[in-house]
Amino acid sequence: MSAYADSHRFSVAPMMDWTDRHCRAFHRALTKRALLYTEMVTAPAVIHGDRARLLGFDPIEHPVALQLGGSDPAELAQAARIGADMGYDEINLNVGCPSDRVQSGRFGACLMREPDLVAECMAAIRAAVAVPATVKCRIGVDDQAPEESLYTLVDACASAGVTTFVVHARKAWLQGLSPKENRDIPPLDYDLVRRLKADRPRLTIILNGGLADLDHALAESRGLDGAMLGRAAYHTPAILGEVDRRVFGAAAPDVDAYAALQAYRSYMADRLAEGVGLAAMTRHMLGLMHGRPGARAFRRILTVDSIKPGAGLEVVDRAVEAVRDAERRRAEAA
Repeated sequence: MSAYADSHRFSVAPMMDWTDRHCRAFHRALTKRALLYTEMVTAPAVIHGDRARLLGFDPIEHPVALQLGGSDPAELAQAARIGADMGYDEINLNVGCPSDRVQSGRFGACLMREPDLVAECMAAIRAAVAVPATVKCRIGVDDQAPEESLYTLVDACASAGVTTFVVHARKAWLQGLSPKENRDIPPLDYDLVRRLKADRPRLTIILNGGLADLDHALAESRGLDGAMLGRAAYHTPAILGEVDRRVFGAAAPDVDAYAALQAYRSYMADRLAEGVGLAAMTRHMLGLMHGRPGARAFRRILTVDSIKPGAGLEVVDRAVEAVRDAERRRAEAA
């Protein structure tokens, strides 16, 4: 079985400005099995931009999916082909992002209103690549009736051969709410996503949206094909260390924070040697020690010292030692 084969059972959501290549390499130090996603990249950027910067990734990131934004079938097909040729395991189309910039470009959540166009885009992507082509969507936008809008989109794409859908179980309000508010204010409807799976049992349906932690994700996705965690995975990444055992049944022990940092160390060393600044990598680690003694010192050291000229792995070592010291003090006082 390939690394990708059942990786959809748990994935880390594509998040703009967060899930860059350094973040993904860090998350991979915690879980070998979860599916990781790029930030959304628009099809024109893939075609005309700096591909090494936009799409470059380390082989350790597999299984890893490329999320595209766009609404032109020919452009999306070309961008998908480029992504597949670079080695991505999946091509995903964003039909869920509610930002103003996305709306002005006629992609993201506003495409919930154009299911036939989305299906045309997916047909073009599927014809261009051999890797799986998937859709990430909302349950509707603005005044749409979610039961109708979600089913209409899914059925249109399924008719084009798409079998896997990641559903953020909220509407997006394109007028009146900011992108941040759209992640919290529209009510969640997990039951609708579960009904979709029951009514379309041959499709792979992944739940996303408002999942607070791994326990919550596993409970709410029962009966579905998987769960996708976003902000919770980013802000408290240590929970990813439990995923291989709890989701995929791996016999290996959970990966704790210290082991993850040790595994990530060689990646950081290689990038530092290439001229990447330490802060570009450590910014994704700030929540790793959440809940441990010394977590505040860990964050402060990484935040303040990693941006200094010439900052190297000794900064990470000092941040880790601050946590170990705090843990020792607590143990001695107990």
